[in-house]
Amino acid sequence: MNKKQKKMLFRIILATVLLIAIRIAYGVFEDRNIPETVWFLLYLVPYLTIGYDILKKAGKGILNRQVFDENFLMAIATVGAFAIALVDKTGDYTEAVAVMLFYQVGELFQSYAVGKSRKNISALMDIRPDYANLETDDGVTKVDPDEVEPGSIILVKPGEKVPIDGTVVEGRTTLNTSALTGESIPREAAVGDEVISGCINITGVIRVKTSREFGESTVSKILELVENSSSRKSRSENFISKFAKYYTPAVCIGAFALAVLPPVIRLIAGSPAEWGKWIYRALTFLVISCPCALVISIPLTFFAGIGGASRAGILIKGSNYLEQLSKTGIVAMDKTGTMTKGVFEVNGIHHGTVEDEKLLMYAAHAECFSTHPIAKSIRDAYLSGRFRKEDSGEKPAILTERVADVEEVGGNGISASVDGKSILIGNARLLNRFGIEAIECHHVGTIVHVAIDGAYAGHILISDMVKPTSAEAIRRIRAAGVRKTVVLTGDAAKVADSVARELGIDEVRSELLPADKVTEVESLLAGKRSGETLVFVGDGINDAPVLSRADIGIAMGALGSDAAIEAADVVLMDDDPVKISKAIRIARKCMRIVYENIVFAIGVKLLCLLLGALGMANMWMAIFADVGVMVLAVLNAIRALFVKRI
Repeated sequence: MNKKQKKMLFRIILATVLLIAIRIAYGVFEDRNIPETVWFLLYLVPYLTIGYDILKKAGKGILNRQVFDENFLMAIATVGAFAIALVDKTGDYTEAVAVMLFYQVGELFQSYAVGKSRKNISALMDIRPDYANLETDDGVTKVDPDEVEPGSIILVKPGEKVPIDGTVVEGRTTLNTSALTGESIPREAAVGDEVISGCINITGVIRVKTSREFGESTVSKILELVENSSSRKSRSENFISKFAKYYTPAVCIGAFALAVLPPVIRLIAGSPAEWGKWIYRALTFLVISCPCALVISIPLTFFAGIGGASRAGILIKGSNYLEQLSKTGIVAMDKTGTMTKGVFEVNGIHHGTVEDEKLLMYAAHAECFSTHPIAKSIRDAYLSGRFRKEDSGEKPAILTERVADVEEVGGNGISASVDGKSILIGNARLLNRFGIEAIECHHVGTIVHVAIDGAYAGHILISDMVKPTSAEAIRRIRAAGVRKTVVLTGDAAKVADSVARELGIDEVRSELLPADKVTEVESLLAGKRSGETLVFVGDGINDAPVLSRADIGIAMGALGSDAAIEAADVVLMDDDPVKISKAIRIARKCMRIVYENIVFAIGVKLLCLLLGALGMANMWMAIFADVGVMVLAVLNAIRALFVKRI
């Protein structure tokens, strides 16, 4: 408990003790003709002890012309109850004090529950590093991470958090990434491996060369994303805000009508007005009508759902995306890097008119400036020397000064000049564009055709491995209630069809340019069923336009990628496709709890309001309808935080 909660608990205990003592004294001295004013003043002590802050807030609301809130309702109801007892001269004001007391008990519980859930989420997301060990000319200095420039060398010791993204330049260790990815299995890190901020170093000392500023590091991006998630409200939250805005004035008018109209009608009819009875009913009506359960539990449910998802390594940017995700009917996905490892390897060179090593040399130089995984695999194959007929002892090297006139042909490949020769490298469309006939390959994989000086020189076969969890991911997506899965890829139809058959994907659309993917997504959006959501899953860099165009964009394994975090609505903290179905199930559980709370709270309120208007509900039932329902709704909302078994 924090200081404020402890103070409230003390007030509750003190008010309870005072109320019990006065109630006992009232029973003992009831027949002693003690003036009514004495009892009124005595009961006023516990009432003000427990309720002075509510009265103060109600007064400020009236002065600020923001009258209709729960503080106003409680103040009017309890002051009214005092007034009725004073008029009736019963000397017993227990009910008025008890209403305020139980309301404050409920408020304390709600404050504790919300604080507890926030604390749990904060603990789970406690990845912000406090310092960095910066290497300087004077040795190692402990500094604030904000002071570390890109390209600096930092030392990360066992037990410390990696403060800034970078690359290991010395040492070997294992990293605990559970706070980022939700995975408990440590990851190995050695020289040349990239490390991301927020991970915890477990075993060895490592030296890291930083690649970006702290403000641009993964840890900062994640924390900013989680902190801002509450600003994007769902339809359900907006509905509750509008509901409370109109509901509270409506019930106040209803309570006033209940207090005035029946007595006036009775007077007109010549019967006793019974003002006390109808005012009591109106006050009970006001206590019952407090919309606390809805106003508190719905935002809390979404907050807990987003926190639970982040615990599982799934970052959801706002409750509006969580609500949309729960309606997923179609999952479209990229192939490379999403359902496959995206680690390409040259497996063969076919139909070559020049030596394999020579063809690979021209291809590697033409691709020397490309960051595409296929280009990297070609360069790696050439540098490895695997396709050399004999070892001359000279290590292969890529010399960029041998390359000129590099031009990328979007979605098709590259044209370049290498050693003065005109090189074309890419798909069959690229060669056809220059009037060169490409020879078809009968192997399944990515085929990269090469032409030298306008003549076909052969093609390179490159394969990408399917992730071990991809088939299970598709099975779980279907089990989560998704009716259709679609692959959208720029890869060849043969390769895409082979992967789709292996994984059990419903539909394949292949050989797509980036613009074609957007067109295909728009086609899927046009054909989807009413009320369902289209989710696109991609790597978040090449697929940024499609991620933005889909109802919900999910970035796979794009930690540290600015493009992924900007374009996607949901970011998975690792590249495991199984997390797709987990994200959908978390969203559906969260929305199920939201609807449970809405139906339960409104249902109980309406029933008790009806009973109150008919005189069949007293203040004690009103307390249950307000505080009891709120407590139960808050308890139910906190369930959204627990996602481990989903």
